[in-house]
Amino acid sequence: MASARKTLIRGASIVTMAAQGDLPRGDILVEDDHIAEIAPSLQADDCEVVEAGGFIAIPGLVNAHMHTWQTALRGVAANWTLPEYFAKMHAGLATAFDPEDLHIATLVGALNQLSCGTTMLVDWCHNNRTPAHNDAAIDGLLQSGIRATFLHGTPKPDPKPGERPFWEVPHPRAELERLIERHHGNALLDIGAAVLGPHYSTLEVALHDFRMARELGVIASLHQGGGPARTPDGWDRLEAEGLLGPHVNIVHGHALSDAQLERFCGLGMSFSAAAESEMSQGHGHPITGRLRAYGRAPSLGVDLESVLSGDMITQARIALGMQRTLDNYAHRQAHGNIPPTSTVTTREALSWITLEGAKMLGAEGRVGSLAAGKQADLVLIRAGDLNMQPVHDAVSAVVFQASLANVDSVMVAGRWKKRGGALLGVDLPQLIAALDRSGRKITAALGLSH
Repeated sequence: MASARKTLIRGASIVTMAAQGDLPRGDILVEDDHIAEIAPSLQADDCEVVEAGGFIAIPGLVNAHMHTWQTALRGVAANWTLPEYFAKMHAGLATAFDPEDLHIATLVGALNQLSCGTTMLVDWCHNNRTPAHNDAAIDGLLQSGIRATFLHGTPKPDPKPGERPFWEVPHPRAELERLIERHHGNALLDIGAAVLGPHYSTLEVALHDFRMARELGVIASLHQGGGPARTPDGWDRLEAEGLLGPHVNIVHGHALSDAQLERFCGLGMSFSAAAESEMSQGHGHPITGRLRAYGRAPSLGVDLESVLSGDMITQARIALGMQRTLDNYAHRQAHGNIPPTSTVTTREALSWITLEGAKMLGAEGRVGSLAAGKQADLVLIRAGDLNMQPVHDAVSAVVFQASLANVDSVMVAGRWKKRGGALLGVDLPQLIAALDRSGRKITAALGLSH
């Protein structure tokens, strides 16, 4: 029997986000794909030793919502509001994608997530008009080595004469079943459904899609908000049919009433905010504070690299700053002065991109924190860098000081994907050139080339 593959990370400042609490200086022993032990000092034989003094170790970050297929279009939608995005992206640029475009975009996008410290990516793929497009996108995820959940969606083009519009088309169950069967048992990949939901579909389609997800036992994730609902009473009907529960994930959520939000929190449904994207494109304020009022918290996602950066630490910082702004303003309006202390802590913000992302996937027993028995998904951040020193509080240093430049090493399932600031086993110049060719081909097809 082969001996376990061991790695001893020694002397790091450890932020566990777990019951054990933080260690100002401690060791992490990794065996094969999991964490074997965390303690102030450990001894182990026959292992790789990583001297981590001067580093902060944190759980691998979770990006709970990203349309990774748009990686080759970085910056293209930076000045678009949501209606422009629907018209120019979904009804325009998206129609020019071949399977190889999805592959290179998903591969490079996933690699960038790893480079930024994300070890778990929820890839919300809704530009996949053929099985070949799905396979190409998933192959990109697998090739990258990231831990991922592929949420299988459907394209959103303008209907051609004689075609049913996308909001009247039920989710293609047979294709979802094919993907589930094909990738069953893959430790780094799960499959779920990116459905239209009642906001973007007819009631008939919504009922079909939610029943499908429940019967297949997969996550049903949907966008909520961003214009008038196609089925205004859709949530009431879905709730009456008993189709809501912890497997349902709402992205954005701005159009929900307080009464709906309270009921949905009680049903255990999860919520994913994309604060920077929402504020940029016109959705409204992130629902972070509304969730907190009911004892819940959001997971966070990048949403669109066609608009903004893929860095999840930035997303936590922006979501935190936005909620503090709203809380501070409300306090001043009510009391005429500044609140005595901040309403949201940096530790809570870090939980949005670690533990809460894991909970959204029902995976908090495997990822989202550092603890013995959990998967060895972790990040080492260089705390000795100019922009980080001096470190008085490790969590606050990560949330408010750190950036991609400080992400030194990234491990997924016990294997290093990034060391010394560089991705391992990747020919980046070749991939970047292929991504550039893809992006220029797509924009040229729609007359957007520069």
